[in-house]
Parts: sequence; structure tokens; C-alpha cells
Amino acid sequence: MENSRESIGKRLLDRLYGGLNMSWPAVILFAVGAAVLTAAFLIVPIFKNTSFERMGVTLEAWIFFAVIIMANCRKPIESALKTFVFFLISQPLIYLIQVPFSALGWGLFGFYRTWFIWTIFTFPAAFVGWYIRKKNWLSLLILLPVLFFLASTCIEGVQSALRHFPRLLLMAVFCLLQVLLCLFAFTGSVWQKLTGLVVPLAAAIILLLARPQVEINSAVFLPGDPILSENAVVSVEGGSPVDVTIEHGGEDSMIRVHATQFGTASFAVRDGESEYRYTVETYEDAEGHSQIRITPEE
Repeated sequence: MENSRESIGKRLLDRLYGGLNMSWPAVILFAVGAAVLTAAFLIVPIFKNTSFERMGVTLEAWIFFAVIIMANCRKPIESALKTFVFFLISQPLIYLIQVPFSALGWGLFGFYRTWFIWTIFTFPAAFVGWYIRKKNWLSLLILLPVLFFLASTCIEGVQSALRHFPRLLLMAVFCLLQVLLCLFAFTGSVWQKLTGLVVPLAAAIILLLARPQVEINSAVFLPGDPILSENAVVSVEGGSPVDVTIEHGGEDSMIRVHATQFGTASFAVRDGESEYRYTVETYEDAEGHSQIRITPEE
């Protein structure tokens, strides 16, 4: 029974990564289908701030699609061309579908610039990525950056789920499954599989421990919209987790808040004989977004 399950699993992997007919019509249909699905996740309110919405924001789902295309091409140049065309069709189509439903209208395409850069990058990446089909140490070396990204994203998803269950738990599971699928499909020996699992995971954990857990750096208006001169200065209570500076004065007076952890602090803005006292709070809302709240002190 166990051997039968292993055989079924192997056949499914072989089918997904090497047994599909990735013709040009199939690539185009794949791109259109992926774009329509992603646009739906971005438009329909029920998917807001969920793992599904991230399909239109981050790379984990698109890595999955790209690997399927690469694994089902016969030559590196075919892999490069078809992956590039897949992204060239799907990404702008996502924005085009959203235009009638967005307050930004055609302005949405201002966000396409980043995805266009990624689209150009897919050509050389997919040319090199085709060699994961060799199932050797070179395959693992090519996969390591992708495995590291997926491991890091998985850990971030787990952290988010622990703070706001079950937010991004599905994304974390999806990334973990991708790691395991890639290792089983594109590595040969047990040592290659263990290396591909341990090295990216260890690197992701080290990076997680080394970097600040929170990174807030934003300019905000002060309550009451006071007009500050160029001589205005800010003083923050000692030991505060929040740093506050003057961004610019005049009629559009703003301050800049920088924090590497969530917390509350009191600060004062002195401008000549005038003094304004505030409390600033940095926190994470129920949707997992970092927020800044400033309130005047009596």
C-alpha cells in the first residue's frame, strides 16, 4: 500500500514537472488563466488581506508557475522564451482587468513597473533555471536562492498566523509544500534533499534573528496641523523605542516616525515659545499592517 502511494506521488510529480505539453497555445492560456485568477483575488473583497491576495503582490505563486513552465520545456532557450512570454502576458493583464473596479483607474499601471522589471529578469533566470531538470548538485545550486526565498516567506507566514490566526497560514503551507516539491522533483540523492532543506531554512532563521522584527519609517501629519518653522525641534523621552524627527515645516508640517519595535512614547515639539506635546504609538493591526497613531497630550 505504501509503495503504491509512493508510486502515485512519483507519477504526479513526473507529470507536473516534465509530463505536460507546454506548447505556445498552452503557455498563452496558462498566462491568461493565471491573470484572471489573480485579478479576481485582488478585486473580490472577501480575499482582502488573505494569502490569496498575495498572489497579486508577492512572488511565491509566480515561482510555482515559472517552475512548471521551465520543467516542461525541452531546451534552455525554450524555457527562457516561454517563461518570459508567460509573464509578459499575465502581469499587464492583471492590471487591465482591475482598471474598471479600481478608484485609480488607469493609474494602476503605475505599479506595473516593478513587475515589468521582474518580467525582463525571467528570461535569463528561466534559461539557467531549466538546468534544474538535471537533478544533480547543479540543480540544487540553482534552486537554493528560490528555496531560501520560500523558506523566509514561510517563516513570515507562520509568524503572522501566530499573531493573527489564521492570517497567512495558507501562504506558509503553500511555500513549505513548494520547497518539498522542488526537492523531491529536482534533486537525486538524500544528501541533496537534506542540504536543500537545511541550508535555506537555517539561512532564513539567521536572517530573521539578525534583522529588526519591526521596521517602521514613515512621515505623518501632526494632529491639529500646527505650522512649524525651520527652528522647530523634537525631543523624545529617554529609552523610547520610537525615534521622531521633523520631516519639513510650513503649512504642510510633518514629522518622521522611525521604530524597530512596537511601543508607545511621549515627545514634544518646541518651536520658539510654542510647545506641542504628543503620544506616539506604533502597533500592528488585526490585518498584520504596521500602524502609527499620534494623539495630543493634555
